Amino acid sequence: MTKWTRKKFSSNFKTRVVLEAIQWVRTQNEMGQEFGAHSVQVSKWKKELQEQASSLFDAKRAPKPVELIADP
Repeated sequence: MTKWTRKKFSSNFKTRVVLEAIQWVRTQNEMGQEFGAHSVQVSKWKKELQEQASSLFDAKRAPKPVELIADP
């Protein structure tokens, strides 16, 4: 009997699938078949992106570096 191994998807792959899912070009089921991921997994990735999207813009900017002026 053969052991089943889980598929491991890269973050680039997940991003590509989720961005396409957000555009609603095709159904999640069609996308799952095309990309080889289950439609439930596609919807989980989409939900995760939507929940964490606001945190992308929460990061505060670092202070500007101080420029040293050399004495001539």
